Amino acid sequence: MPLDQIEEGNEEVAEKEMTFIEHLEELRWHILRSAAAILVFTITSFVFIKDIYKIVLMAPSRPDFWTFRMLCKLSKVFDYKDLCVEKLNMEFQSIDVGQQFTSALFSSFVVGLVFAFPYTFWEIWRFILPGLKTQEKKAARGAVFYVVLLLALGLLFGYYIVSPLAINFLANFTLDESIQNIFSISSYIDTLVMLTLVCGLAFQLPIIIFVLSKAGIVTPKFLKDYRKHSYIIILIVAGVITPSPDVLSQVLVCIPLIFLFEISIGVSARVEKQREKDFLN
Repeated sequence: MPLDQIEEGNEEVAEKEMTFIEHLEELRWHILRSAAAILVFTITSFVFIKDIYKIVLMAPSRPDFWTFRMLCKLSKVFDYKDLCVEKLNMEFQSIDVGQQFTSALFSSFVVGLVFAFPYTFWEIWRFILPGLKTQEKKAARGAVFYVVLLLALGLLFGYYIVSPLAINFLANFTLDESIQNIFSISSYIDTLVMLTLVCGLAFQLPIIIFVLSKAGIVTPKFLKDYRKHSYIIILIVAGVITPSPDVLSQVLVCIPLIFLFEISIGVSARVEKQREKDFLN
């Protein structure tokens, strides 16, 4: 009998030896360790919350932010002055008694969740992995690395590209000169977090396509046939998450999303090729 079949048989026997209660107990410990990691990072973030606000969270609201400085450099290269952001027409206020404290708690939790995600996902993956077959384990090798990498790239893209462009547009949009843009701090943080996390999730597209391809729901032919439709959807999404009339801003958002879609086609093609190879063997 081939070695891989023996290993698969041993894994199935090991799975049968564990009762449903034992599975629940194991899951409980994975969840507890994940929650403990999130709690540790959340508490640590809360201790340094003032520095986090000053250096990270409030940075996209200032014209000296890295993205705005790069846009000003691009404006000189292309001789397009409107691209340079020299002022953000907005102020912040705390309208509720405990708003700054609750914002600090919320921000600490979000930062803690982001930093604890690699360990949390690893814990979840450790629980799922024993239930996979040998071939499935080989196909999913490096899953934790790729999920964390894509999430990090998505968060950076959302923080440095999408969020500042959206905040710049919203800060300078006025219906009348007599109306001042004075935002609550919680409104600003909610917008920043939403845009950044949405981009982080959007960058998981290759992973999602991989799972759907393994399940036989999506094929490379299907993705290629609907490539033009997908591009239109990407343009619409770019227009929504970057509410700016500036075409260059939307192009900056579209390029990574289109690149991810093309990578997803390659991922789906690789899954189909591997499936055909296994069938022939």
